[in-house]
Amino acid sequence: MTSEPIATSRPRVAQSRRRRQPERIQVIPRVVFDYDVAIVGLGYVGLPTGLNFHANGARVLGIDTDGRRLEQIRAGAADLLEFDRARLAIALGDDEGFAIDGDISRLGDAAAVVICVPTPIDEHLTPDLDILRAACAMVVEHAVAGQLIMLTSTTYAGCTREFLVEPLERRGFEAGRDIHIAFSPERIDPGNAGFEHEDVPRVVGGATPSCLEAGEALLSRSTRLIHAVGSLEAAEMTKLVENTFRAVNIALANEFAEACSSLGVPVMDVVNAASTKPYGFMPFYPGPGVGGHCIPCDPHYLLWQLRKEHIMLPLIEQAMSEIAVRPRRVVERVREELADRGLPLAGARVLVAGVAYKPDVADLRESPALEILSLLQQSGASVAFHDPHFTQLRLRDGSVLAGTTDPLDFDPDLVVLHTAHSSVDQSWLSQAPMVLDTTYRGADLPQRVLL
Repeated sequence: MTSEPIATSRPRVAQSRRRRQPERIQVIPRVVFDYDVAIVGLGYVGLPTGLNFHANGARVLGIDTDGRRLEQIRAGAADLLEFDRARLAIALGDDEGFAIDGDISRLGDAAAVVICVPTPIDEHLTPDLDILRAACAMVVEHAVAGQLIMLTSTTYAGCTREFLVEPLERRGFEAGRDIHIAFSPERIDPGNAGFEHEDVPRVVGGATPSCLEAGEALLSRSTRLIHAVGSLEAAEMTKLVENTFRAVNIALANEFAEACSSLGVPVMDVVNAASTKPYGFMPFYPGPGVGGHCIPCDPHYLLWQLRKEHIMLPLIEQAMSEIAVRPRRVVERVREELADRGLPLAGARVLVAGVAYKPDVADLRESPALEILSLLQQSGASVAFHDPHFTQLRLRDGSVLAGTTDPLDFDPDLVVLHTAHSSVDQSWLSQAPMVLDTTYRGADLPQRVLL
């Protein structure tokens, strides 16, 4: 079983007749792989992706360099939807068809390698490509003949070519002949049980027509619907337009909520009424900000890339600016409401109810609650949070804030309703002296004010 390329020399051509061509590596295809697919990165996307492949009959190898994450998965304690939790229990009992490891050298044991690692932004809203770059370099280093390598992490147009195609060519692999390379943007919505993985269409683009064919063949093992596009870059841009679309419309919903508030019109009544139109409208809802690693991050990959080309996208830039300042608007409303009752923000007791970035997930990534709590604390308020999904959290300044199990024991002057988990009893909110409802969904709460 051959796992490394074998180099053979090519006949030399006289320098005077033609420029000497670099020697190529003739790759001898590998015959047998121990696994059908290896998943690089076992986070909120990678683990459900691997479990979906395994549930559909594939032999799966999961690779993650975070030992704590591997222990969490082996203990069955990963944050998953119920049907994925059931799949994990089955997979962990399948020693031959499912394995997780931190040993990156095992990547050569899989016929396909799917890269599912985070692509965040830094504090300056610039794409942080360190994790992705390292993961791709690791995959390139351990690539073997006959593999399909598929990137699913959100990134800029041209990244797959830059991080995979070109480095593999430098190793002597020709895309479409020795190895196949594809991009298929992930489509997993953490906490949303309304869509089975198999029912969510997948977009895919390939470095060559045969690469596209190989990508479609792999995805056909995990989903019923595949939409092929003509290039890697078209597939990469697909993910960017999906989440930029959402960012712009969420910014619009927040702005429309401000307009409705000024006019004394219930914004949720308006949005729900508009949603009855069967065409030409899609509902988006206002809130305290946007979290996760998609909407707050992905559009910045597009803005960053085009800024280098001196191309401005003012509509998208304005939408992202509005999203970024939304948590500050929450804090300002807290200040206003306390002042109306004769209380300064400094010294006030403010509790944030729900800190996850969205309901029904134990996920703090880019959660507006982190900035809201930090800003309240900086303003001199005494802060606490209540969310059964978390015992503690780390604020932006690095300090650790412990959660409270009984929010009324904190004796808050005001409660910020940030995230309403469906499985969490919120009846205690009716006893709070004042509730700033950033979800716009607590219509029955006494002492309720809107953002």
